[in-house]
Amino acid sequence: MHTEKILIIGANGQLGTVLTQRLQEKWGLTNVIASDIYPSDNFIGKFEILDATNFDGVQKIVKYYKITQIYHLAAVLSANGEKDPLKTWDINMKTLFNVLEASRLNTVEKVFFPSSIAVFGDNVQKELTPQDSILTPATVYGMSKVAGENWIRYYHEKYGLDVRSIRYPGVIGYQSLPGGGTTDYAVDIYHKVLNNEPFECFLKNTTTLPMIYMEDAIRATIELMDAPNANITVRTSYNLAGMSFNPEQIAETIQRLYPDFEITYKPDFRQLIADSWPQSIDDSCAYKDWNWTPNYNLDSMTADMFNNLKRKED
Repeated sequence: MHTEKILIIGANGQLGTVLTQRLQEKWGLTNVIASDIYPSDNFIGKFEILDATNFDGVQKIVKYYKITQIYHLAAVLSANGEKDPLKTWDINMKTLFNVLEASRLNTVEKVFFPSSIAVFGDNVQKELTPQDSILTPATVYGMSKVAGENWIRYYHEKYGLDVRSIRYPGVIGYQSLPGGGTTDYAVDIYHKVLNNEPFECFLKNTTTLPMIYMEDAIRATIELMDAPNANITVRTSYNLAGMSFNPEQIAETIQRLYPDFEITYKPDFRQLIADSWPQSIDDSCAYKDWNWTPNYNLDSMTADMFNNLKRKED
């Protein structure tokens, strides 16, 4: 089997932490190079400190390790991004351009770029939002992802670079704390439960959003990257669905296990962001092209979250 040399940019993040481990398991510790702007505590494997806004820094690592695949996960997320829109745009776009150019000019054969449901605006069909919806996002994060989707298609069509992408729903996992996203309440809530603390939700109780469990998100990413090139018909970004629920529904699921858990609601600026997003996603293209289907629903995810969070505490 052809051995890949894989670079993960943004490896300390919520998705990067888990993806790095899975790719190490798949390709071996010596073939996966994790990187981020700060060192990672207790990291096992190869790690490089990298500011991905620096093109020379990106290209140096690509050349030194003869990288064949890049997973570009570094970005300022939706809620944090609204605090400094121009900086968010600058970071999100500059890092992408550096990855695309370093890939085009060197040995990189395949690139992964994560997009998001943040690309959708309030003009889309809210239920089973179609793959080819008009994209008018409400946040600078979403704007950067729309632009990124068009740029990766451009690099594929003009230079033949194999860039693949997923529009992630809200990703929920036990492996790390929330990272500044609008859907992160659905991570934080589990930690509050196990700390015997009440939870104040920054969204309304009825705000239904698409979500996905980390295990499914990681599997989807690797399955997409492993799919034959001929199967890939979407060169912007694939819609991806896991499950959809609102804060009241996740609270009810938790209360079946922890009857004393209390939740209150105090919507803030993130409510407007959530209101502009879909409630459920049509991911039939992902199913057709690379056989995508989720394994987890709300109940099975909740059980697995608690099992793993308890294990981490022991």
